[in-house]
Amino acid sequence: MAATIQNRFRDHGQPAQEVRDAPQRVPTAKDFYSTIVDTPGRTIADVLRSIATNYRDGTPNGIGMDPESALIWSPGHFTWMDTNHPAGTPREGYPIEIQVLWIRLLLQLERIDTKADGAPWGALANRAEGSLQKYFWLEDRGYFADLLIAERDKPASAARVDDALRSNCLLVVGLGLVAGARARRCVEAALRYLVVPGALRSLAPLPVWPPLPIYGSDGRLLNDPTEPYFGHYEGDEDTRRKPAYHNGTAWTWTFPTFCEALARAWDFAPEAVATARAYLGGMERLMNEGCPGQIPEILDGDAPHRQRGCDAQAWGVTEALRVWRLLRSFRR
Repeated sequence: MAATIQNRFRDHGQPAQEVRDAPQRVPTAKDFYSTIVDTPGRTIADVLRSIATNYRDGTPNGIGMDPESALIWSPGHFTWMDTNHPAGTPREGYPIEIQVLWIRLLLQLERIDTKADGAPWGALANRAEGSLQKYFWLEDRGYFADLLIAERDKPASAARVDDALRSNCLLVVGLGLVAGARARRCVEAALRYLVVPGALRSLAPLPVWPPLPIYGSDGRLLNDPTEPYFGHYEGDEDTRRKPAYHNGTAWTWTFPTFCEALARAWDFAPEAVATARAYLGGMERLMNEGCPGQIPEILDGDAPHRQRGCDAQAWGVTEALRVWRLLRSFRR
């Protein structure tokens, strides 16, 4: 159970623990992680240290650090893109957003972990950040790869690069781990292929390598493995909606990260902030349609981008509010 956060509570038995990015998102809540408070026997610093220690040393459910690269290996279906039966996005190996959140956790521990004097965490962060830049950046594409595909115990250096353009790569920019030309090229790629009004496609409508075949329960191929983009979230759940869920369907909760990344890539210049605010303002339309005053979970990746899924999702609302407040702080 160490270093995981329950993501689903059942009526009977043990709660599900198979989401590896949830605990890493704890330190991104600024006011929360910078405040040391008493909990039953542990402080917030103790909890963060426990998460990092267990990820570094390995958890019972398979999460662990590659000692060579200092990157985190994850079993399949452990990220927010966890669709299974059929396996739409297995992502076994080294997912990009997990590395970003891992590095941010290490950097925060370097600042607040007085017991370790910060040094071990900072050294790990530097190694992991160097590995992220080395293995994930696709110079010919102008964005960061979504995943290093690898079986358990295979180092990142021996992994296959998944060149799919997904919304996850924007966290590298949005959380400040890359700047300059790479940051701007990554944002421009997202603007060209991922952005729809008020949401961000989970996969660009581009060919991918290696192929991503999705098979139904009867063994039938459900997609084009080299062009797995789905433009509409509709139809039968297991043969149409699940394959589309993270393969082209546009999500609202990731869109504010694009707006943040846009402003940050141009160093929060007034013009960049104004542009980011204009994009973020596109979410207002969603609040006036469907469930009034709320932001839906997902939209079709293809026009006219109909609202789908949950009518009111907290992820989209809280992320929109967070980035709106951030951009508002730069108003002059």
